[in-house]
Amino acid sequence: MAAYVIGHIAIKDPLKWEAYRSQVPATLAPWNAELVFRGRQFAVFSGTHPHTDTVVIRFPDPSAVRRWFESPAYQALIPLREEAADVVLVGYET
Repeated sequence: MAAYVIGHIAIKDPLKWEAYRSQVPATLAPWNAELVFRGRQFAVFSGTHPHTDTVVIRFPDPSAVRRWFESPAYQALIPLREEAADVVLVGYET
């Protein structure tokens, strides 16, 4: 059963965001995760959505998502992420 992490992002510091973004792929590799989509919002058609960017990452299963998020490699990036952007990460299973 595949699992996905969807990140809703409001960038505060573009330089720090780029530093964070460039380091995330190495944290995904051990969990066989792949970047599915990364994009910037161009319109909100219904309701409100304060985040400008979205990322979708596919994992083999929900357990891999948890292990990735709790991994020392990803945990080490969280302070940089928090300085760089307001991020909401949500896990979904299919």
